[in-house]
Amino acid sequence: MTLAPHEHLPDHDRIPRTTPVAKTRRPRTTPPWWFALPALLLFAFVVLVPSARGVYYAFTDWDGLNPDFSFVGLGNFADMFSDADAKQAIWHTLLIAVSITFIQNALGLALALGVNTAIKSRNLLRVFLFAPAVITPIVTAYLWRNLLGPQGAVNSLLGAVGLDGWRQDWLGSPSLALWSVVAVIVWQFAGYSMVIFVAGLQSVPKEVHEAAEIDGAGPVRRFWSVTRPLLAPAITINLMLSIIGGIKLFDQVYALTGGGPGHATDTISTLIYKDAFTLGEFGYSIALAVVLTIIVAVASTGQYLVLARNERAVS
Repeated sequence: MTLAPHEHLPDHDRIPRTTPVAKTRRPRTTPPWWFALPALLLFAFVVLVPSARGVYYAFTDWDGLNPDFSFVGLGNFADMFSDADAKQAIWHTLLIAVSITFIQNALGLALALGVNTAIKSRNLLRVFLFAPAVITPIVTAYLWRNLLGPQGAVNSLLGAVGLDGWRQDWLGSPSLALWSVVAVIVWQFAGYSMVIFVAGLQSVPKEVHEAAEIDGAGPVRRFWSVTRPLLAPAITINLMLSIIGGIKLFDQVYALTGGGPGHATDTISTLIYKDAFTLGEFGYSIALAVVLTIIVAVASTGQYLVLARNERAVS
């Protein structure tokens, strides 16, 4: 006969079969919500209240100075959609944003693939290519305004190599000015995109590439099937930054062309500035700003949803 544990002990020495466990309250792992209350109040005071007040002015005919103004309802928005300059500015904004997003990121990816190799001067090349991104945009704009002028260095260089027929008034021609602005912005920020892509490339395990190479995959196949899926987070960040920056673009455009010639390079941002501070139409300019905010919100949200779905699909 086998005794159960402790059955040979006296009753007073036996350990109870079931020891009641004292209930203890778990320590709180997350702080209570009201810890964020001071920050929320500050955010509401600095951001939400001024923004809501600004939206209210979009429904008035306020000129920015006169305290007497009238509520005009949707009048400013109705005027906007019958205003040829506003419609042209919206089109230019979308065209610049899409062009910058595709060209800048394609160039940035190509540069990243180039400087991510084992060449000895790769670090020097990275610094050289990233350098334009650290220059103030307004300084870059004035620099290129001189370079692209009729007597600027670009036309002088074309003439020196015998391409006199290519000499243009790059910023004064209505058909070239918009693309000249796009070229300057791509020149400045392609290195910025390159740095993000390089960080993504360096996170790709070499073993995966070596395994694909052993399986007979060529460079294009390895990039498309191995590198591209693992670069999805870097692609998402670059596309988000490019599209939002392109839609809000103001300083480079205003310093390069002032929105001209005529309205050939006007964007929503430059038109907001002109209507508010040149024409004194603050109510109308704020209505334009509301439309710009809606475009940014819709574009960034839609882009994020699509890219996040793609990231989940390849992960």
